[in-house]
Amino acid sequence: MDQKVALYVVPTPIGNLSDLSPRAIEVLNSVDLIACEDTRHSGKLLSHFGITTRTTALHDHNERARAQWVVEQLANGISIALISDAGTPLISDPGYHLVSHVRESGYAVTPLPGPCAAITALSASGLPSDRFSFEGFLPAKEKGRFDKLTELREDPRTLIYYESPHRIVHSLTSIVKALGEDRKIVMAREVTKTFETFLSGTAAEVLAMVEADSNQQRGEIVLMVHGFVADEDDTIPTEAIETLKLLCTELPLKKASALAAQIHGLKKNALYKLGLEFDL
Repeated sequence: MDQKVALYVVPTPIGNLSDLSPRAIEVLNSVDLIACEDTRHSGKLLSHFGITTRTTALHDHNERARAQWVVEQLANGISIALISDAGTPLISDPGYHLVSHVRESGYAVTPLPGPCAAITALSASGLPSDRFSFEGFLPAKEKGRFDKLTELREDPRTLIYYESPHRIVHSLTSIVKALGEDRKIVMAREVTKTFETFLSGTAAEVLAMVEADSNQQRGEIVLMVHGFVADEDDTIPTEAIETLKLLCTELPLKKASALAAQIHGLKKNALYKLGLEFDL
């Protein structure tokens, strides 16, 4: 099958090779060139499916320099597929600068659906999935991790992180410190692979399980954190409500909520939610 001249974004399996779709195999067979994050790693996958298409390296260190070269290939009628080592390209993997440059240059970018560790893990986590935020990898240093987690302490969405095995204990410890030991989390490890496991519980419970079992400190890890939930028993004093109403006559709700929260020592999210109900 002849492909139109375009950059094809092709997800590859995150563990189970059977997850490579028939369409992905068809595209990888029919394009003129495959841009790989690691040609040696991808070579094993391509060999397994008998795909002999020529490959070229495109990774974090050369992506910006290679982007114009890819555009020149497209200009010469050469169709190209972009793959990463595993999962969907651009999701904590190279490809953003390339895709942006190709689109700005006027060439088509055609995405294929397929494996993504974050979405796959979320679907089986039991955590709310109607609103979520993929946050990539947490900072490597302790202060950076703590600060980043603290920024999102009151975010109501499910938070999704990727983590490396040698940092998992440190990251779980930071979650306990920044978000509280009772915050519900789910840790998915080796999703779609032979030793796939899901650990769920409070942050303190999951940390204890991981510390007690070195096997849980191996492989590819997705951490999912339940979003912030305001205490239902919290009542907002009448004085705070009146302050918020007064401030809302002069300020945007977001700013008024923050100021009223500071004045009365309350949570700004609760005041903001209440303000949405005002008929001002």
